[in-house]
Amino acid sequence: MNPADRNTPTPTPSPNPSPVSGGRGGGGDAAGRPAAEASRPVDVVPFRAALRVWFAISLQTFGGPAGQIAVMHRALVEERRWIGPRRFQHALNYCMLLPGPEAQQLAIYIGWLLNGARGGLAAGTLFVIPGVVAMAVLSAVYVAFGSTTVVTAVFTGLGAAVLAIVAHAVVRVAKRALAHPALVALAAASFAALAVFAVPFPVVIAVAGIVGCALGRWVPAVFAGDSRRDDDAERAPLISDDVLHTSRPGAGRSARVLLIGITVWAVPVAVVAATTGASSIITHQGVFFSGTAVVTFGGAYAVLAYVAQKAVAGFHWLSAADMVHGLALAETTPGPLIMVVQFVVFVAAYNNPGSLNPWVAATLGAAITVWVTFVPCFLFIFLGAPYVERLRGNAAIGAALGGITAAVVGVIANLAVYFAVHTLFDVTTRHGWGPVHADLPDLSTLHPAALTIAVLAGILIFRVRLSVLRTLGVCAVLGLFTGVTGLS
Repeated sequence: MNPADRNTPTPTPSPNPSPVSGGRGGGGDAAGRPAAEASRPVDVVPFRAALRVWFAISLQTFGGPAGQIAVMHRALVEERRWIGPRRFQHALNYCMLLPGPEAQQLAIYIGWLLNGARGGLAAGTLFVIPGVVAMAVLSAVYVAFGSTTVVTAVFTGLGAAVLAIVAHAVVRVAKRALAHPALVALAAASFAALAVFAVPFPVVIAVAGIVGCALGRWVPAVFAGDSRRDDDAERAPLISDDVLHTSRPGAGRSARVLLIGITVWAVPVAVVAATTGASSIITHQGVFFSGTAVVTFGGAYAVLAYVAQKAVAGFHWLSAADMVHGLALAETTPGPLIMVVQFVVFVAAYNNPGSLNPWVAATLGAAITVWVTFVPCFLFIFLGAPYVERLRGNAAIGAALGGITAAVVGVIANLAVYFAVHTLFDVTTRHGWGPVHADLPDLSTLHPAALTIAVLAGILIFRVRLSVLRTLGVCAVLGLFTGVTGLS
């Protein structure tokens, strides 16, 4: 019988004894398993059943990190009840503190809790495969046909829709994160630091974490709203916390995980550098996104703000319009929104292939970028999860997370302004007055059709509450209509 079909009102120590290793013998670890078994992989649920569930989840992960996390919560907490809501939230809190896509990292973490290391590897890999395949196809279509009237018109509509989608993300995160005036001030300061003073993104996030810790220590009332829980509404999981997988943290284990993880992460980049040259765009992309993987805190939209800043203004790999189009494509595919980096490097390498065939360069650049973007996620989880399991309820971690989440509101707002300026206007100019820097649009180059579609997209998302995919579909049709009728 599927656990989702059971109506057991209270947790059971082991709902399926056969796949759970260990018992309650003496000398065991924190999970109650004997010492001899504590270091062996544990299948809390049958591995094949877990694979089927993770594959089904991977096909439903549309709508950005909020939607992806909601899909996992519904499938794992509400329907199958393989993990409790508080344990799910604890794992999510750690993942939100990490750089990179928190939804995929959450999948790795929960896969590890249920099936050990192979469960984490399977969950994290399955989570991104559909998006990688879809984005590869869409990127190829874009570089091959993106200059045609029809495709350009469709992307005009999609780009306008992205403005409303990002604005909705700002509002959604703000409602959850800004429960105190101090957090509102932190969000505003983060926006100003990025949009006005051009402070580097990693610095903004690091300072926000420090401020969050300080507020948690000296003004704990700032985060009082974060502790509210509806305990009566929680349904106990069918699988007890005591039998979820764990590993004893220690220097030896950490050293092994680091050695394996860094080797797997770095060797493909070294091979690319040796075969294409240290100065090739492929090597540059591999090195850049390797660095991005360890500094881009704050979720997908925050990562995109940093990538857009570097790829468009810093390296001139592609235009701001291309960046908006890439985000629109990422919104229409399953998997993490960070898949937009696959599009970025595909377009960049295709346009600057060096001595390689453009299609070979684009494919190779996309492959190495996907690798260095997602492999670190496995390293972060396998390295840190055993320690985090010992820190459930730690107030300092929660306060740092609160500070970072508040700052992310400002980061996403900055991204919304950036996309709006470069989507609605043809010409923008960079101005600087001492420490102040800003991109100001030429108002005479406004696109009335794009502005109209953006306003309509906002109505569909905020008032009609239409889904992201349907909103994108409507806006794509409107963009096509304006293009073929000459209204754009």
